[in-house]
Amino acid sequence: MKEFPAVASGQGVEGPRIAIILPCYNEAGAIVRTVEEFRGALPTADIYVFDNNSTDGSRELAANAGAIVRRVAQQGKGHVVRRMFADVDADIYVMADGDATYEAAAAPRLVAAMLDDNLDMVVGARRSEVEEAYRRGHRFGNWALTTLLKQLFGRSFTDILSGYRVFSRRFVKSFPVLSAGFEIETEISVHALELAMPVAEVMTAYGARPEGSVSKLSTYRDGWRILRTIFTLFRIEKPILFFGIIAVLLAATGLALAVPLIVTYLDTGLVPRFPTAILVTGLMILATLSGMCGLILDTVVRGRREVRRLAYLTFRAPSDFGPRG
Repeated sequence: MKEFPAVASGQGVEGPRIAIILPCYNEAGAIVRTVEEFRGALPTADIYVFDNNSTDGSRELAANAGAIVRRVAQQGKGHVVRRMFADVDADIYVMADGDATYEAAAAPRLVAAMLDDNLDMVVGARRSEVEEAYRRGHRFGNWALTTLLKQLFGRSFTDILSGYRVFSRRFVKSFPVLSAGFEIETEISVHALELAMPVAEVMTAYGARPEGSVSKLSTYRDGWRILRTIFTLFRIEKPILFFGIIAVLLAATGLALAVPLIVTYLDTGLVPRFPTAILVTGLMILATLSGMCGLILDTVVRGRREVRRLAYLTFRAPSDFGPRG
């Protein structure tokens, strides 16, 4: 994993317009600290807090801290990210959570990495010294998704579930957000890998939540979401393999049931078990249909990927933005 040198706050990043976008849901104990830390790291950036129906005064605290506050009525981080990407206009977007767990001081380093290598996404890979900050269930889910994406795309990230990311304008404006909840990080990573975008990771510190801030994650609920996301990714991105496996299983079952019938027919010239013969016929038809579905959907996936790529190419690369007066 490539490492990039640190730069002073604001150094080398005054040209492009930078927006810091922070999802927030009941983060009264952390949102002010988060806003202040990112303002110190990137003083020229606009800081947006997108509040997702907080009931603890987070919205008012963020506004008093100097952030531009927007409200998102639909519950779920995916809905918040959709609004952030649609409503905020900038050249570079720095996204983090509003819980003060991500290292705001690393933001200039992530932005510098993007500009130096003309990247479309830089992921702040989490390095945690505190066990409570990054639970074992989430570590396992991270590993499972990372392994799957490596198998699907030939490459992946070491921390696919990190919420600390820097995006180019062409990434944000070509990304059709479809997720509703915390699986949004996986969808973001898949979008970058699917279009073979230039991306990188930079190791950043990850700390425990401050006192008074409570995690909204659930190990079992989010674990189920991860499993469902793995299944969906496999079905959508590799339809030939997915439906091909189903076709092979159906065909193998049909052939296993057909062997005794064929042997009996060759010996006696009779087919005594008509229900089994009908079942074998049905299984072979289903296997053929499954294989054809995989071929057809593969064509659809390729067409969709081409459309996304063309939309992505309509926007300029990060390094193309000149200094602004």
